[in-house]
Amino acid sequence: MSDKKLDIEEILFLKTAVPAVGKVQFGDLLRAEPINTNWGYDRGQPIDRVYIESFLQQHQGDVRGRVLEAGDNSYTMRFGGARVTKSDVIHVNAGTAGATIIGDLSAAEHIGSNLFDCIILTQTLHLIFDLRAAVQTLERILKPGGVLLMTVPGISQVDYGDWQNTWYWSMTVASVTRLLTERFSESMEVRSRGNVFTAIAFLHGLSQEDVPAVDNLLVDDPHYPLTILARAVKLAKGEQTT
Repeated sequence: MSDKKLDIEEILFLKTAVPAVGKVQFGDLLRAEPINTNWGYDRGQPIDRVYIESFLQQHQGDVRGRVLEAGDNSYTMRFGGARVTKSDVIHVNAGTAGATIIGDLSAAEHIGSNLFDCIILTQTLHLIFDLRAAVQTLERILKPGGVLLMTVPGISQVDYGDWQNTWYWSMTVASVTRLLTERFSESMEVRSRGNVFTAIAFLHGLSQEDVPAVDNLLVDDPHYPLTILARAVKLAKGEQTT
């Protein structure tokens, strides 16, 4: 057996072996305070953005026509480009730069029905207390055949900034699936991304640049849902799922 083969096996053993009780080496993680409290932005790119942006890249063909995005329209422009004919931005706070619609999705009677071909809702739904009302609005304002591309946090710190007092929920695949099924029937797909390592790193506010190997980001374990990703389609009246 070659030395190189032995090196690989030793590395795999070190990554999977379970240390004895009292022999766990915590290193830099042996602390009660997080390393960073700004999601990793102070150190690079947040870990969860790997999952969010790869999800939007995968479904970029859905970003077309009239598109509504929460917060700003950066993902609309990045993933929709020339396919977007009109870009709208919704924000809960009046006076927000770039916002074309002000309001809470759970109380949005002022937004017309059947308007949007696509809604991009990243890391937003957990800030709304009345989840069912918000999902009802999302389905209502989509055109028949329109697509909701949504991400929500699973395992996460609570925001230290402006959103800490409205951070109502952390989600799971089961909760998102049940919530969306009430309005979108079965015309949807929901999955989680992340693993125990990325969950720990994210809780400490580490960035993608802190992770020693990209492979550590790409392994998914459904028992450690860092980010929940959902694509839901509004069916035309009378249309059936298959």
